[in-house]
Amino acid sequence: MLTRPKLKLHLITMGCVKNVVDSERLLGQLGANAVEISPSLETADVAVINTCGFIDAAKEESIRAILETARQKSGGTLKRVYAVGCLTERYREELAREIPELDGVFGVEAGADLLRELGLEYKQELLGERKCTGPRHTAYLKVSEGCDNPCSFCAIPLMRGAHRSQPLERIVREATRLAEEGARELVLIGQDTTAYGLDLYGRRRLADVLTGVAAVPGIEWVRLMYAYPSRFPEDVLDVMADHPRICKYLDIPIQHAAEAVLRSMRRGISARALRRLLETFRTRVPGIALRTTVIVGYPAEGPGEFQELLALIHDIAFERLGVFTYSREEGTHAYTLGDPVPRKEKERRKDLVMQRQQQISAHKNASLVGRRLRVLIDRVEDQVMVGRTEFDAPEVDNEVIVQGGRRLEPGSFSDVDIVYAYEYDLLGQMVGVERS
Repeated sequence: MLTRPKLKLHLITMGCVKNVVDSERLLGQLGANAVEISPSLETADVAVINTCGFIDAAKEESIRAILETARQKSGGTLKRVYAVGCLTERYREELAREIPELDGVFGVEAGADLLRELGLEYKQELLGERKCTGPRHTAYLKVSEGCDNPCSFCAIPLMRGAHRSQPLERIVREATRLAEEGARELVLIGQDTTAYGLDLYGRRRLADVLTGVAAVPGIEWVRLMYAYPSRFPEDVLDVMADHPRICKYLDIPIQHAAEAVLRSMRRGISARALRRLLETFRTRVPGIALRTTVIVGYPAEGPGEFQELLALIHDIAFERLGVFTYSREEGTHAYTLGDPVPRKEKERRKDLVMQRQQQISAHKNASLVGRRLRVLIDRVEDQVMVGRTEFDAPEVDNEVIVQGGRRLEPGSFSDVDIVYAYEYDLLGQMVGVERS
């Protein structure tokens, strides 16, 4: 009896960590179908690109990846190329028409369809199971999908659909499985994590998710990202302040600070209420590290509105901050406003924001010199250990370069004395060791 050769597949993931989780779930299904995951295109029969369509730069990067991958079909073993994800959800027909080298184009929830296209079986019993691709000790945990917020600049609802919460018991079950596989830190993500529970339970239950995940044996840190300012559930602050395993860290993209811009952006919160909320975080969770992102160059942002944004950044002094230049996205409410701020001016404003944030970060890091902090070791580079404090998310935030002591494996915790501060990172001396 002839047996079919094992399929060799190479998966390319673009964009944010939410896409990473989607790819890991696809890998779980592929593994259950005995598909061999190839580390490179050169040895693969099939390539799948999980695309991003968030802003122009991300779309362009995804299209380049598709074109470069499709060119590999002309030689070597690669025979088929498929595109999935956010970009394909939004521009499925255009991509299929303009890039005929693609053998198939699927959307964001395309797992079952893609598997059938490959002649494989979608295993319903594996729903939520994943093959993690990052460091074993830290993992992202998606608590919800989609978004109901009407932000004028954002195309996410067009790609990801309405908000859908994962049942609480399923989240805890996934957290338990990740812990059994070695996770020590779980990062809760979603398009809008603070809306968790509204669709399933009729009320916001993010605090219950945090408490449930933090109770999972083996989990030491639980981190919250992608919170939304409007109607923020303040019971989250109580569990964050009181529970030792919940990091005193909150990622909450504010996008702007000027009343006129917030109103045009349809953010559902006034400038005064936003400032009051941020001050509440500082008061109710002493020592909290706040991370945010802002947009500069939005159509309603004049010089005065930009100065209001700079003023809030100075006053709140966010520990971590990222900035995007406005990207005009078709299909969004703001598309009709045009794109009146020149690209050069957008870049100038972006530079000014980052200059201000660099000063804030340098000052806050300097205040940590002499303190002893608990550090999670992420990796070892050139015999030097590199880790993070509870105030830093993986991949996007500051790091601690750890000297002294014996070498620890990634996933270990250690007490570290901070001896020097850079603008964005810290240098520390290891003083105590906790084995993983």
